[in-house]
Amino acid sequence: MTAGTGTSRRSALKYLGAGGVAASALLTACTSVQEGQNGGRSGPFPGTPQWRFVFVNHVTTNSFFVPTRTGLADAAALLGVPEPQWTGSENGNVAQMASAMETAITGKADGIAVALTDDNAFVDLTKRALGQGIPVIAYNADAAGNYPLTYVGQDLYLSGFRMGQRIAQKVTSGDILVGISQPGGNNVQPRLDGITDALKQAAPGVRVQSVNTGAEQAGELNAMTAAYTGNTAAKGIYAVDAGSTAACAKLIADRGLTGKIGGGGFDLLDDTVTGVQAGALDFTIDQSPYLQGFLSVLYLYLFRLSGTLVAPPVTDTGLTFVTKENVSPYATAKSRFEGGDNKDVIAMPGSIPLPPASVLSR
Repeated sequence: MTAGTGTSRRSALKYLGAGGVAASALLTACTSVQEGQNGGRSGPFPGTPQWRFVFVNHVTTNSFFVPTRTGLADAAALLGVPEPQWTGSENGNVAQMASAMETAITGKADGIAVALTDDNAFVDLTKRALGQGIPVIAYNADAAGNYPLTYVGQDLYLSGFRMGQRIAQKVTSGDILVGISQPGGNNVQPRLDGITDALKQAAPGVRVQSVNTGAEQAGELNAMTAAYTGNTAAKGIYAVDAGSTAACAKLIADRGLTGKIGGGGFDLLDDTVTGVQAGALDFTIDQSPYLQGFLSVLYLYLFRLSGTLVAPPVTDTGLTFVTKENVSPYATAKSRFEGGDNKDVIAMPGSIPLPPASVLSR
């Protein structure tokens, strides 16, 4: 999400009209907690109905979202509500996503979390949901001109810009290939834009050749391989999504390019982590997908429980560069927080690295 596109409860209610029928509907729906109706208690909270939340996703079977689904399930279990429905499209089909969101609205869901991968397709649906008293949160991707109560996910443009700055430390001229699963999609295009803008400043001699890898993981390696075969002089192979990054790692390793060419991308699929460990990738970027599920459920729950008084905040889920120096915990923990099956608490290290000075000065 780029600066200035974040939304809030205040802006949504302002659009709906403070005191208007739609705003009243949202307030009424979110204050109708009936003690013990169909549900139980969670910690200090009162009994609530079995609120039914729906997540609308653009690639429902993609490995990246395994920790997101773990996070939403964990939050629901902690709060004593049913596990949210996971629906949408398997291959980035916006019409299928819009249909799934419409079904959630028609079915009177108690809250909707939607990846706003398109600027236009979800605007009227978001208005309808809010007007019917259904809170809407954007996660993983946000859209300018829409009205979700908030956004939970990475600052996508900034992550791309920081990645471009890092690429410029290694590649100063020539072509680089950058895989992107859904060109134009709000979940990945801002990253590519950020990379391009950063390189214009830091390494203007670098030319970015974007590679459309498609939304289905199975085809991403083929797309990256074909692009490299057509441009073997490329100085780096990068990507802005999870599947394409894993494909970059495998391509670099299979072609014997480790240490000879730059490589990097996003997220923590197994091939990506292995690629960082082996040096095929210089880095990958962790955006904490677990939090995108967990916090979205928590925010919807608290918004309803408080009668709209606990406004969900815009939440940047992070930008951590994972390199050979710090990849070990990702490779060995197999943690539920990163898509693994290890549910045990992981022992804390003897010391915790200081965060960057830029974080401390915020």
